[in-house]
Amino acid sequence: MFKKISPTVKNVRYPMASDPSGAVSRAYGVWDAQTGLNKRGRFIINPKGTIMAVEVMIGPVGRNVDELIRQIQAMQTVARNKGKAAPAGWRPGGKLITTRQQDVGRY
Repeated sequence: MFKKISPTVKNVRYPMASDPSGAVSRAYGVWDAQTGLNKRGRFIINPKGTIMAVEVMIGPVGRNVDELIRQIQAMQTVARNKGKAAPAGWRPGGKLITTRQQDVGRY
């Protein structure tokens, strides 16, 4: 419904969902029973259904969409490059690092 009535959100080209009963929010642990509202949570879930990242913000603190996109890009890149990892601050096109035991402490 929100997508239908919001002039900004109706231009969003990806699926959006709502949780009017709070069932999904409760399942993910972001339902605040005292206020009857959700905490601001985001979950990155891979195609296999594994939760890869969780961020929960309180109150009126916004989330960083650019960081969300960077994390998804990093996860997709690492999934295509087995045995590699994206270091802190990695950006698309940046070097990946190895995850071998002998590399611990190298980076």
